[in-house]
Amino acid sequence: MAATIVENTVTIPEGVTLTLNGCKVTVAGERGSIVKDFTHARLNIEHAEDVFRVWAVNPKKSQASLVNTIVAHVGNMVKGVTQGFTYKLKMVFIHFPITVRIQGKRISIQNFIGERRAREAEIVGDAQVRVEGEDVIVEGIDIDEVAQTAANIQRATKIRRKDLRKFLDGIYVYSKE
Repeated sequence: MAATIVENTVTIPEGVTLTLNGCKVTVAGERGSIVKDFTHARLNIEHAEDVFRVWAVNPKKSQASLVNTIVAHVGNMVKGVTQGFTYKLKMVFIHFPITVRIQGKRISIQNFIGERRAREAEIVGDAQVRVEGEDVIVEGIDIDEVAQTAANIQRATKIRRKDLRKFLDGIYVYSKE
């Protein structure tokens, strides 16, 4: 019986350095560096010249799917250190204007549907958040941190125990770049 090999590669562009220390991958570029640890994967990983390669021999289904997952993570790391990631959120309100303030690693959402208590959301990792008019812009080099910060903001304005067809207020992601 022939051996089944599942493999995938990522090409590393000019200006980006990838270092592999065991299963710990470090990608550095003009915007910064990102470190991720893939020791849980138990796959074969190698880096030669400008190609990052992940493969498994006779894998189980979970190992075979993990090959493409790790390659996607490394591809996002390369994209993050070269271009960065930007999520744009829109403040939507009908009657009570929402006020968003950034206080260190926390975001305070005030006057949401007339509530006296401010709602809070956490900024994850090194993501940068700024408010421009009715837009909240989340930027960073790690897509996991940027996406989780945007999700925290959107989740903080979730309306409970009201008809969602009528109460449309909230802060919603409308663009991912």
